Order: sequence, then structure tokens, then C-alpha cells
Amino acid sequence: MALPAAAVSAWRDPERWSALREPAGCPICRDGPFDVVAELESAWVTMGERSPVRGYACLVLRRHAIELHDLSDAGGAAFMRDAQRLSRAVAVTTGAVKLNYEVHGNTIPHLHLHVFPRYVGDPFEGRPIDPRAVTAPVYAPGEFDTLRARVVAELGTSARTATD
Repeated sequence: MALPAAAVSAWRDPERWSALREPAGCPICRDGPFDVVAELESAWVTMGERSPVRGYACLVLRRHAIELHDLSDAGGAAFMRDAQRLSRAVAVTTGAVKLNYEVHGNTIPHLHLHVFPRYVGDPFEGRPIDPRAVTAPVYAPGEFDTLRARVVAELGTSARTATD
């Protein structure tokens, strides 16, 4: 049975996958991540209004690495400090009952960590988040800007905002 075109990964094209794994071919290294709201010790924090759940954020390593084991001990520790800092900021500002963390890199092989706040009654309660299943906006008008500002403020004064 053939896979639908959307389901075929770059893994099936060794040259394409190899190019994506190099900084010169990595869209994040080449163009930067979208929706950067803050810069931490080792990573950018991104938040976009088109999110699978209210308060979703992503931590994107500022240098090219693919896997956690590609980082030095110091680099790994810095990334984890940033993850803890973002985790705390998202938890405090959203009031989530739980946070889910995901590291994939299946489409873009550049180390990044998804942070998904979970809520009682969210559309994915009791199961993993499926961003493709989200069809309606998760934010009321103006809500995203307010939440984003609160997350950035919670990250603290040592985080440089994207406008600095």
C-alpha cells in the first residue's frame, strides 16, 4: 500500500534528508524560527497564535544540533535550564493541570522542544496532542497577545525579548 504524499517523509530521500541535517540546508539555521518571543541562554522561545492548545510554546536551540546527545555537557545543561525556565513560565501563566513535552525533529532535524499545556476538558484530554486535528482557533480575540506578554514577563528580565 502506498503512503499518501503528505505522509512521505524526507527520510525516504537520503540526499534531501542529509541536506536538512546540515546547517546550510536547515530552514531554522537559514531563515530562523518563526514567532520568536524571547531569547534565553541557549535557545529561542517561540509562540504563535495558530497553536494546538492555549499557551503552546516551543524552545528552539540557537545553534544547529539534531539530537540531545549532540550537545556537550555544558550545552545540554544550558538547554535543560532553558526548558525548565520556559516550563515554569508556561505553567504559571496558563494554570495548566499538566505540561507535555515533545522532542521530535522528524520534519526539521534541528533540536527543538514542544511545550503543550494541558487542561481539564481540552480536546485531547486523556491522549496525546494531535496538532493536525485542531481546526478552530484556540484563542479568543486579543487573548494570545496577552498570554504571550505574560509568558515573556514570567521568563524574567534576563531573557531578551525578540524586539530587543
